[in-house]
Amino acid sequence: MTGMPQLSGNVANITRITGMDRTDLDTTMRLLKVWRAKYPRNLLRTRFYDAKQRFRNLQIAVPNTVAEKIGNVVGWPQKSVRALADKSVFEGFETPSNDPHGIAAIMADNELTADVSEAIISCYKHSCSFLTIDYDPYDTTGDRIMITPRSADWSAALWDTQRRRIAAALTITNADQNGNITAFNVWLPGHNYAVEATSMGMWHAERQNNRLDRVAVVPFAYDKQMDRPFGRSRINRTLMNLTDMAVRTMVRMEASAEFYATPKLWFLGLDSSAFENGTWSSLVSDINAISRDIDNNIPELKQVQQASMSPHGAMLETIAMLASAETDIPAENLGIRLSNPTSAEALAASENALTRVADRQNRVFGQQLMNALSMAVQLRDNTPAPPDLTGVRPLWAPTRVVSDAARADYYTKVAGALDGYADSDVALAKLGMSHEEISSFRAHQQALRAKQRLDQLRSQTTGGQQSTETNTVEDK
Repeated sequence: MTGMPQLSGNVANITRITGMDRTDLDTTMRLLKVWRAKYPRNLLRTRFYDAKQRFRNLQIAVPNTVAEKIGNVVGWPQKSVRALADKSVFEGFETPSNDPHGIAAIMADNELTADVSEAIISCYKHSCSFLTIDYDPYDTTGDRIMITPRSADWSAALWDTQRRRIAAALTITNADQNGNITAFNVWLPGHNYAVEATSMGMWHAERQNNRLDRVAVVPFAYDKQMDRPFGRSRINRTLMNLTDMAVRTMVRMEASAEFYATPKLWFLGLDSSAFENGTWSSLVSDINAISRDIDNNIPELKQVQQASMSPHGAMLETIAMLASAETDIPAENLGIRLSNPTSAEALAASENALTRVADRQNRVFGQQLMNALSMAVQLRDNTPAPPDLTGVRPLWAPTRVVSDAARADYYTKVAGALDGYADSDVALAKLGMSHEEISSFRAHQQALRAKQRLDQLRSQTTGGQQSTETNTVEDK
């Protein structure tokens, strides 16, 4: 199956799932109800993100026959999502030198640096996304743990207001080419269910127990609030309406340009027989001649002047400025060219609001990543209590664009005033080095120190032998 098909509500009438407790079935029914209620809106936001939303024509200036032939050329919803997501680049976890919890292996098994990026994009698109933590079904040893990103349009969750975490979750795992759901997972505290449709049209569940005291699912939420624990979408109602307005403005510009693309000529007092060879042929002929009419009057020529595009352009610019204010994206990035060119420093300063949002979101995402990592280690080690992850923290790429000269100046001044700063990981990160570059640099330093120590030992050994030989000769 290629892509993710539009799902149908074939799970709406589930009343019985063999292999599932009655209490858990009631929770599953609540989860399915939440999914059905949220799915249409999530699907709408996906269409806006992919620029496939239905054109909402006002039917005043543009007839539907023309509007239906014009595609969507305004990609602001996708720009709103990607502009913020590009500032949240997960680089891995900082761990103690010996990595006692095997976090590097978990990172390698799951390719988290790429999967977290997908989860963040989905979060900004639909308001939230999820990471599920479970055993790898194809690993017989039980040592491999899968941390999988899940999108909100294929998932649902219930919130525990007292513990401030997910109380139960559902993730759709398979559907046929017609969008009929054929399999889904239910995540509950201490156990999970893998539910599949049977050939007889029934549903069967396989239960899997674990030693977690919570649901093995963590949320990624944008702009989480106390009354909105799963956040809100970057593609909100305001941006969708502004996008519709911008599309209608572009359609009016396109229709107007098409209408005036060929000259509109009116001949007063001219018989239609003058165009017996075709209007276009007459207009483009090298030599044209028109005789007087029967009253010996000369026919009069009138041409319809093309309407100005300036009002459409001014309206589009106004809409873009409103979209810029709504998304914190500079107007230049929305396709509006200002009168004076913007410098790199001014453009970076204009993204300060977006950078502050990214910094706040990275802290929220980092906490959820730590929760997911804790559950992954606990599942792998099969321990009754969560592990102590002291010294472990998530690492994010800088959200601000800083010149190399400014980094070097900052590094020099702080290193001169603070002992030990120059050779710390914090200082190297401030210089713009990534987590992988710092690790490579530390390995290089360690290799150099080992070589220097070996040279010292060789020098001491050689010196000791020479001293012994000298003393022997003197004794003789």
